[in-house]
Amino acid sequence: MSKNIIITGTSRGIGFELVHLFANQGHNVLALSRNAKPVSNLQFDNITSFSFDLCNENDYKKVEKFIKEEWKQVDVLINNAGALLNKPFAETSFQDFTKIYETNVFGVSEMTRTVLPYMKSDSHVITISSMGGIQGSVKFPGLAAYSSSKGAVITLTELLAEEYKETGPQFNVLALGAVQTEMLAEAFPGYEAPTSALEMAKYIQNFALTGNKYYNGKVLQVSNSTP
Repeated sequence: MSKNIIITGTSRGIGFELVHLFANQGHNVLALSRNAKPVSNLQFDNITSFSFDLCNENDYKKVEKFIKEEWKQVDVLINNAGALLNKPFAETSFQDFTKIYETNVFGVSEMTRTVLPYMKSDSHVITISSMGGIQGSVKFPGLAAYSSSKGAVITLTELLAEEYKETGPQFNVLALGAVQTEMLAEAFPGYEAPTSALEMAKYIQNFALTGNKYYNGKVLQVSNSTP
């Protein structure tokens, strides 16, 4: 059974790998990122991609129009897009914090709100968070805006699961440890992560399709390193 799957943050890293894993399985994918080019270059009939900015309210209307006209329903939403800032707290501006929260928190809530009316009782909303957002986990200087925003979406997910527990869909969070992506390399030059983007994407793909049978309102810590 092919499913209709929306993924944000698909121009590189985990999101890029996810698009192709799902498409190769025969699912229909709407791939959303500010730079639609990398995905649209690949010739798949079942991938649709257009330029999308989580901070632009009008772009959500494009998504809604597409669902209404092409799909009618959405089976899986993966809130994967994220912005990372590594900067000492004292040097962080109001605008810096706003920008991170606009993408990592407001973007997740707005995208979820846009897609919810088209989801079924057994549809699945997955939000990609970080081990840095887990209370009691090891914290790193410079990540005040990023890690706190990743903590916010964990709580948001718990609240949505409670609010929709009678009707569905299901909501879960995957808090990822270090994954070797371009975003990680930009924030921490020279650091080598133990997990590749493709390895992590395979795990997320499987969880997206099956995890909501066993979990709702849960945060799973997907990290093979301590810390």
